[in-house]
Amino acid sequence: MGERDNGRTINSKTLQELRKLYEALRTEMRGKWNRDLPLEELLFDRWERAQKLGFGEDTSIYHNSYVFGDVNVGNNTWIGPFTILDGSGGLEIGSNCSISSGVQIYSHDTVMWALSEGKAEYERRPVRIGNCCYIGSQTVITKGVTIGNHTVIGALSLVSKDIPDNSIAMGAPARIVGEVVRDKKGKVELRYDDSR
Repeated sequence: MGERDNGRTINSKTLQELRKLYEALRTEMRGKWNRDLPLEELLFDRWERAQKLGFGEDTSIYHNSYVFGDVNVGNNTWIGPFTILDGSGGLEIGSNCSISSGVQIYSHDTVMWALSEGKAEYERRPVRIGNCCYIGSQTVITKGVTIGNHTVIGALSLVSKDIPDNSIAMGAPARIVGEVVRDKKGKVELRYDDSR
């Protein structure tokens, strides 16, 4: 007789084999990277998933991230866990970006659809994130927004308007609080403007 899982009976031999595999993978991950991850992250390769989605070379995306519609991502971009990438209105993310855990990017909304009792269409507008951007954890980016190259968006921000190149922005709604300064040798400095 097997164990029950949500009304289904699981063969106890299969369950034992899965648990044994899980423990072996956990032990390997803890030994190599000092991390403990859910089974799906231990079983599947983040870079392979990005490749299957047509994302750029050396880009990775966690398996517990959601991807909808037309999403294009450049090279060497890291997309963290628990993210939502809504490309139903079109979504482009550049190369060398860091999209932190819990970021939600929406290229559509259903506001007018809901208010019109389902008579109005969903509103869709593309979102574009430039190259070399950092998007902080739990940030929400709304439809139609363009974020420029070499831009930092602070954690817990709501980005509902365009952010130009080389900006530091944060807050809800996000506002520019500084700039990213790069010299000819590639050194980067974050300069915050206390007067803003």
